[in-house]
Amino acid sequence: MADFVGAVDQGTTSTRFMIFDHSGNEVAKHQLEHAQILPRSGWVEHDPVEIWERTNSVMQNALRHGNLAPEDLAAIGITNQRETTVVWDPRNGRPYYNAIVWQDTRTDSIAAALERSGKGDVIRRKAGLPPATYFSGGKIQWILENVDGVREAAEQGHALFGNTDAWVLWNLTGGPDGGVHATDVTNASRTMLMDLETLDWDDELLGFFGIPRQMLPTISPSSHREAYGVTRTSRPLRAAIPITGVLGDQQAATVGQVCYAPGEAKNTYGTGNFLVLNTGTELVRSQHGLLTTVAYQFGDSPVVYALEGSIAVTGSAVQWLRDQMKIINHAAESETLARTVEDNGGMYFVPAFSGLFAPYWRSDARGAIVGLARYNDNGHLARATLESICYQSRDVVEAMEQDSGVHLDVLKVDGGVTANDLCMQIQADVLGVPVSRPVVAETTALGAAYAAGLATGFWRDTDELRTHWQESKRWEPQWSDDQRAEGYAGWKKAVERTLDWAEVE
Repeated sequence: MADFVGAVDQGTTSTRFMIFDHSGNEVAKHQLEHAQILPRSGWVEHDPVEIWERTNSVMQNALRHGNLAPEDLAAIGITNQRETTVVWDPRNGRPYYNAIVWQDTRTDSIAAALERSGKGDVIRRKAGLPPATYFSGGKIQWILENVDGVREAAEQGHALFGNTDAWVLWNLTGGPDGGVHATDVTNASRTMLMDLETLDWDDELLGFFGIPRQMLPTISPSSHREAYGVTRTSRPLRAAIPITGVLGDQQAATVGQVCYAPGEAKNTYGTGNFLVLNTGTELVRSQHGLLTTVAYQFGDSPVVYALEGSIAVTGSAVQWLRDQMKIINHAAESETLARTVEDNGGMYFVPAFSGLFAPYWRSDARGAIVGLARYNDNGHLARATLESICYQSRDVVEAMEQDSGVHLDVLKVDGGVTANDLCMQIQADVLGVPVSRPVVAETTALGAAYAAGLATGFWRDTDELRTHWQESKRWEPQWSDDQRAEGYAGWKKAVERTLDWAEVE
């Protein structure tokens, strides 16, 4: 029996391939960034061909670094940046347009029109989502309406849609030569097109966006014994390895953090932040600005639902300090710079670059730095940036407690920003609960590997997976209740200053 499971982690800024052993330990990985294409304000795109080429490279290099052969892999899982929309020609594999990224706001007029017409309430009821620029449906509509020839191609069956999981899967399984066009329930639940109860594409929702049904991939469980397909014996692996797990990145992190029981939650700190609370087989409809979504579905077992708080800009705010403001050279320097001051000096930074996501859902918001005095310096800006990550997470935690009645006793965290000790300490201070980071912080790839391995019997069940989880570090709250209340009140005032800035048609 093969001794390892691999996972493609196709993220917003990079693609990596990670290989895990039976204990869930990382054996090898390789990672490559791809270009962030910003054609105009509010537009964010990726080149799908570049993403596929990066996927090829990282798979080959990870195996080489681990001194492994493709046949050493029992299965492969895929996890991906959700909502990022690719439309391509199945006859030749060429994208009709760049991938429109989840952060992109060009579809704000589409979302606003749905809300005005009353269709937004139908989307909330069926899909569990508000009409927003975040999700795939409006992006597909924009491509159909704005890229010459795509609507005609779609109606003739010559245009396929997928989030990046479906794009990578189709290419891995043969592309134009018999590639499998499929996705899983978690990715499908991020489109505004799937009914959460039937777990199928909904004709009424498709009609709202004018999307031909034949564009859409087949919806399958996240962990699939029959396999999504096998890698073709051409590149990148030159071997037929079953692909048996697919999960959107935040659901994959939920699986990797072993949040398998109702009431268990995790918060992933990446480009954005995503807090996911397992609600079990109960479909809990949010009344406080959260998303009702699918957490995962393993084989023939009932689907497990979740509440999610999605925050657009957290880790990417640190990238903004590095790339646009140029006050740091590396992301890790944000901690060093922030430690030069004792507090934020009265400064708050609300990074509403793409509007505000949960729990506000305000596409008219734009970023703001408020409370400035001449006293403030780069250290205060770095500190305010880290605090913005933590305050946005508190906004979501408050909404989640109101919706679910569940009070967090501890917050499980993962993702790149968790390497920033100061940020995690601030998070514990802002929330007033301990923050816990696992030994394997990159739980997104691990969750995809778990889903793939469960399908093949590489791992027996979720109880076995629980035994692999180990805490690496814990941060205890240090602020007083008065400090916590005062800081959060200032944050709420700062958020108010960002609203009603951009004109939405």
